[in-house]
Amino acid sequence: MSDTPEGPYDVVYLTICLLAWVVVVFKLRALRRDASTGLLVLALATALPATAFGIAAPVVYRALDRAAGVANLATLGVYVFISGFSASAMVLALLWTPPDERSGERTVWEAAPRVRHRLRRRLLVFAVALPAMAVLFLAAGPLTPETPLVFDTTFAGRPAIAAFLAVYQLLFGYALLDIGRVCWRHASRLPAGWLRRGVRMIAVGCHLTLGYVVCKLIAIGATVAGVGGLDWLSTSAGPAFAAAGALHVTPGFAVPAVAAWLRRRHAYRTLRPLWQAVYRADGRLALESPPPAWTESLAVRDLEWRTVRRVLEIRDGQAALRPWVDRESVDRATRAAEAAGLAPRDRDALVVAAALISALRALDSGQPGRDRDDQIPLPGLTLEPEEERDHLLRVARAMRAPQPEAAAPAGSLPG
Repeated sequence: MSDTPEGPYDVVYLTICLLAWVVVVFKLRALRRDASTGLLVLALATALPATAFGIAAPVVYRALDRAAGVANLATLGVYVFISGFSASAMVLALLWTPPDERSGERTVWEAAPRVRHRLRRRLLVFAVALPAMAVLFLAAGPLTPETPLVFDTTFAGRPAIAAFLAVYQLLFGYALLDIGRVCWRHASRLPAGWLRRGVRMIAVGCHLTLGYVVCKLIAIGATVAGVGGLDWLSTSAGPAFAAAGALHVTPGFAVPAVAAWLRRRHAYRTLRPLWQAVYRADGRLALESPPPAWTESLAVRDLEWRTVRRVLEIRDGQAALRPWVDRESVDRATRAAEAAGLAPRDRDALVVAAALISALRALDSGQPGRDRDDQIPLPGLTLEPEEERDHLLRVARAMRAPQPEAAAPAGSLPG
């Protein structure tokens, strides 16, 4: 029996279980709002290891064994739940669709028809292996003493348990190898950026964690063969490989999400000056008056929805300002952009920035607006939503840069 204090393991394992189940609750709420196979598998991929950590906590482990009247039975539950997680993670890797392949009704977690047979084949492996694990475990006979922390090294000498552990490790290795290979293939088709880095980190982490499987299998084999002195492979080297893999996989999931959040936040805040400017054309176009700048520095939630709403309100404000756009300012901006050799998108942004500056000044001076037939067409009015956002971000930056001053009357941005 291990002399290792169990209290710290109880605290750590149960904390991980609790936090993960909080995530599961949010996933289930999202599943109720938008039912999909991907969300369901994602919820399972979170719930299964969360439950495994809960069962592995020594205090829960011993309680379950007492309730069942079978020593170490909780180990079977832990390994089955972890194997279920491995299967779920494999399914997620195959379900995920790279952005450039999402077309029509396909979503981020929807497998292409050509990979569905691969899903069935992989799930069949687990459907056969998991019952086999249960049979081998139960065939081993009474497993005493109770060892919630050192089961592998204590009982690997029994042939049935050695086979049980080998099947578990081979399943885990199979999943790691497949997830790493699929993620590496995904990364090869992605453009340079944080998403590709994150997917590659997941692939590297899976391959590093294979070292854990190799160490465990060697330790199990050594125990079966009666070779001593190799327990350190199971208790030290294997966990070191697992930790190294986790240090790649976890950031691999987190970094692209954080980078996307930072992009949304940057877009939302970059558009603020432009939004404030066009809001002056007609305050009724916005759902609310511009909040103080310091409150926006605290905005962390619903940034995508806020940015979409801001883009729509800017577009409405632009339409309201068109009667006051000065043709001469637009012509000067066009000539300045051509003389500077700007790219088409930057040229369009400069022209729109100069047009809006001239319109705001004309509106402030009380000049009458043009009739609809005499209004000046501006670039960027027929763009797709994603292109439109990029265009307006460029306009916002151009309005704060010195270039529009060459195309509009002297002075800084009104307001």
